Amino acid sequence: MNDAGDGGSATRSALDVRTVLVPASDPAASAALIDLLPADAPLSWLRRGEGLVGWGVAATVRTSGPTRFSDAAKWWTETVAAATVEDSVDEPGTGLVCFGTFTFSDEPPADDFADGDSVLVVPQVVVGRRGDLTWLTTIGVADAHVEVADAPAPPVDLTFADGALSGDEWMEVVADAVSRIEAGDLEKIVLARDLVATAAAPIDIRWPLRRLAAAYPTCWTFHVDGLFGATPEMLVRRERGLVTSRVLAGTIRRTGDDERDLALAAMLAHSSKDLEEHEYAVRSVAEALEPYCSSMNVPETPFVLHLPNVLHLATDVAGVARDGESALELAAALHPSAAVGGTPTPVARALITEIEGMDRGRYAAPVGWMDATGDGEWGIALRSGVLHDNQVRLFAGCGIVGGSDPEAELAESQAKFVPVREALGG
Repeated sequence: MNDAGDGGSATRSALDVRTVLVPASDPAASAALIDLLPADAPLSWLRRGEGLVGWGVAATVRTSGPTRFSDAAKWWTETVAAATVEDSVDEPGTGLVCFGTFTFSDEPPADDFADGDSVLVVPQVVVGRRGDLTWLTTIGVADAHVEVADAPAPPVDLTFADGALSGDEWMEVVADAVSRIEAGDLEKIVLARDLVATAAAPIDIRWPLRRLAAAYPTCWTFHVDGLFGATPEMLVRRERGLVTSRVLAGTIRRTGDDERDLALAAMLAHSSKDLEEHEYAVRSVAEALEPYCSSMNVPETPFVLHLPNVLHLATDVAGVARDGESALELAAALHPSAAVGGTPTPVARALITEIEGMDRGRYAAPVGWMDATGDGEWGIALRSGVLHDNQVRLFAGCGIVGGSDPEAELAESQAKFVPVREALGG
């Protein structure tokens, strides 16, 4: 056990890392990455069939508190420096790779069902794919046998119940927040709520992961240390000097009727309430990234992102990295954006603690991966749940501004529960 600073603890030894291409003739090169995951300690970060999956634990660190990001970044720098790497592929995501998940708050967890630790984990085996390339990385193990895993079983006798607050109680919280916004205390707050799903036996995390990857291919399907989901929102990507961030704020539920949904998309694109909420979120990301970029592109007008369950206003912010900050350090600078906290962010975060009525754990915080060069992708843990044995805690959040209607926000939150709820089978 090595000291990881005041905020956590670590396991680490000097790692031997080897990355090789998987030949096109190998069945693993044509199999879906999500189908390769075994039941033991699976990790995933996938979109449109590309990305990374991993399993086993070669090294890990757990941190907490206000220094959780810097403690984790320090541990990763030291782990990279001590590693011996043989990488014949040399793509982002090859060589030494870690997966990570971080808590939303600086504070210790307020309830027993919240995850108080932030985690980086280096798997023993990683399989990655980008375009026509598939590669295999082994870390601290001599060899690995990769094959399509057995199909996971669905959850047994699944039931759903209110989490910290009922729907009616949560609408009262929303009404309270609207009154404070209209009184001038703040401009926007993002309020979340939870549901608890309980099965009669332990849940195989691979079941919802496979269903999420199939149903939401344009989202990033992730699993790290019990936290899983399909997020539509990229907090930050760093790749060979280019920094990008996808901002989502402003949502409307789809009806399933294509013609009606096109009309709803046009309505969303001209909604003053949703455009105002979106502007706050884009501004907070652009201001947070600006010190780290030599140039930036911030589109003036959002586009409408179509997902199977909802429509979002979306903006892709891009920049050229100024210095050598890693993807994780950029994620730390961005968290929390107005899209998951509010505006002004310090006021909104304080109000979230005061009135939201639950501990977010790792919900709405960075989740993703990073390689030894500092390149990586960190999404925001949205459309997500956290698995504890036979229970899953599902999360959904809504941006509240002046004029927000509590009943409409409740309906929006219910739409945002749909991906994980249906992935579980509910």
